[in-house]
Amino acid sequence: MQKVQSGGAEIAALEAQAARAIQTGREAEAAALWQRILEIDPRHRGSLMALGQIAFRRGDMQSARASFQRLVQSGRADTQGWIQLALACQRLGDAAGEEGALRGALSVDPTDLLALVLRGNLYERQGRTHEAARAYGAAATVAPPMERLHPDLKPSVAHAAAFKRKYDADCAAFLDDYLAPHLREHGALEAARFRESVDILVGRKRRYDSQSAIYHYPRLPSIEFHERSAFPWLEEVEGATDALRDEFLAVLDTEEGFTPYITYPDDVPHNQWAELNNSPRWSAFHLYKLGRRVEENAARCPRTLEVLGKVPQPLQAGRTPAAMFSLLKPRTRIPPHMGVTNVRLVTHLPLIVPEGCGFRVGNDTRHWVPGKAWVFDDTIEHEAWNDSDKLRVVLIFDVWNPLLSPEERSLVSALAAGLQAFSGAPSGYQA
Repeated sequence: MQKVQSGGAEIAALEAQAARAIQTGREAEAAALWQRILEIDPRHRGSLMALGQIAFRRGDMQSARASFQRLVQSGRADTQGWIQLALACQRLGDAAGEEGALRGALSVDPTDLLALVLRGNLYERQGRTHEAARAYGAAATVAPPMERLHPDLKPSVAHAAAFKRKYDADCAAFLDDYLAPHLREHGALEAARFRESVDILVGRKRRYDSQSAIYHYPRLPSIEFHERSAFPWLEEVEGATDALRDEFLAVLDTEEGFTPYITYPDDVPHNQWAELNNSPRWSAFHLYKLGRRVEENAARCPRTLEVLGKVPQPLQAGRTPAAMFSLLKPRTRIPPHMGVTNVRLVTHLPLIVPEGCGFRVGNDTRHWVPGKAWVFDDTIEHEAWNDSDKLRVVLIFDVWNPLLSPEERSLVSALAAGLQAFSGAPSGYQA
């Protein structure tokens, strides 16, 4: 140690000379200088790395491996040193040494992209398909978008992603055949839910969970579209479709009372709503808004208000109930988004639906049919579109989540009232 400390100035001078020699193409002279440094400090990281790289470029893999091996044994190697050792071992056909070196690199940094790709490549060459898929899957997880990758890495990362996709597809096909006789033994609902779990497992579908933007009630399941049986009032609502449509058309004739659905002020982030902010392309005729009845509009729609009075509307001061005729103009898309709370669900009663309209909640995509209602959880990512050249109109209103007990509903109402009492204003977030 004393020798290394006393040689610090000499090492610095030799490093400077070696750097100048490399810059002027005198590689042999630089190598001799690095060797002199190692005589002073046998564990000098820069010299061991440089000599290993020179040997690697010359095709002298034995010498390259020896230098990189000394480097990692010195305890001064970073992931690059371990990766260089792995590459030298690869060229020498030393699979065990290559695997050990990659394990060393990933012990330093388990998220190193190149080390993960190289590990997948090793396992692929060895026919260790399952282990290769895991390594390539980990690489795909940590990789930045392709456009941000170094050009030298793009082919390897693209191969890793393609390998993982094929592996998942092969696994899915195998499981489809293997599980088919088991699925035939069970009911449609259980089978459908189980199939979706398999689709998520093998990457055919994404996992979507409730992501309440403001108030999340724990232990409520994430269900895209709830079963009709939970809402015995749905048939009566559907039975009023014609009357409600007529009421809406009478309102539409006056062109009064309609406002853009998205109305963010200029000084807040618009995010995905920039295109639709303050736009009539997605507008609403509000009957209830932020927990209050819009009297002028409600007076023009007595039959609609009568129907709404028969459903379990949530009571949250300054927030719910909410109900409106929602208008989506031709060639308009509502971007993916999530609602603010899972204590309420949202009902759609389609009134006017041209061809080319659709709606997605999580993995479930559906098409509105006039007079056929559904109830969904809007805290799960959802989006809508009208690709037609005609207007789409849906009556939208919220209802209590039926999985909340009457006592829980009362407490949620009290919470909203408390928030309003604390702030002296509506509860601080919009429906």
